[in-house]
Amino acid sequence: MARRPSRGLVAAATATVALLTLAGPVSALPADAGNAADGAATGTALPQARLFMVNPVQSSGDQALTDGKDGNAAVPESAYAVAALRNLDGSGSLSGRWATVRSDTGASARLADVGTYSRADDQFEQVMAYFWVNEAQEYLQSLGFGSELPGANNRAQPVRINQWGADNSFFTDKKAEIRFGKGGVDDAEDAEVIIHEYGHAVHHAQVPGFGTSPEAGAIGEAFGDYLAVAVGAYADTKYGWPLKADLACVADWDSATYSAAPHCLRRIDGNKVYADRVGEVHADGEIWSRALLDIRGALGARTADRIIVNAQFGFRPDTSFQDAALTTIATAQRMYGADAADAVRAAFAARGIPGV
Repeated sequence: MARRPSRGLVAAATATVALLTLAGPVSALPADAGNAADGAATGTALPQARLFMVNPVQSSGDQALTDGKDGNAAVPESAYAVAALRNLDGSGSLSGRWATVRSDTGASARLADVGTYSRADDQFEQVMAYFWVNEAQEYLQSLGFGSELPGANNRAQPVRINQWGADNSFFTDKKAEIRFGKGGVDDAEDAEVIIHEYGHAVHHAQVPGFGTSPEAGAIGEAFGDYLAVAVGAYADTKYGWPLKADLACVADWDSATYSAAPHCLRRIDGNKVYADRVGEVHADGEIWSRALLDIRGALGARTADRIIVNAQFGFRPDTSFQDAALTTIATAQRMYGADAADAVRAAFAARGIPGV
């Protein structure tokens, strides 16, 4: 993300609006009676994993939290939650329908122990990556991608954990895998970092090689940030987790080691316009992500995100802000009619994107 170079957290060529939610809270995921995709007999209880509710800053609202050299004492017990690991393939490892932990540092996580790991354990980041990649794809599936709409990276996404020594994470086009780094807060401790990188995987699946121009790279970074916020809001409502920090702030836990409080890597509710471009994909991406957030505010989460993601199938690898905005407007018109198209057009016009 804007920390250092590489595609993903840093791409190479990569007034606050209320965040709308989708459904009423549930106390926990069910034991999934009848979900054959979990690779277990119908009615078999799913492994209950210990993980962060997005991240410790989001769940606690405490801006004073620090990494503490990966120590357990640095994060309160209240920052953790328990949720089921869904869609496992029955192999006995963190591998399933939408995510697979391909390699890791130290011993691989054992499904029998996923409810006991804490952030001091290397296995904790493995569990976080599996859960949140799966959660992101489940969100896309809930919007109809993979059923009435084309699939958007509906495959088992490979991830590698803590095998990049720098404080960076990235999606690689060549291998179509995500690598999460360590240094400061281990990147896979923050669900918003995980989902941001998954956003790049989604773009690549929709348009192979996406991000070959500066503006396309900025759109890629913006979508990763926006998807991180959208999935966090979805999970907040789905599980009834009491998130307390500002959802429009991306990666507030990962950035705790290199930003001043209140910690925030980037925001998706800023006031940048097209004329403010500086040629750096993360900075310029805040123009596009604000437009996406405004679309969400105007149309609601489900309608907005169906339009936003579906439109991306029509982007070029080197698309411009203007062309991508026009494609998104046309997608809104096709899916929901003139009123939706007008709302999308207004969001892009407010960012000063020419020709919309």
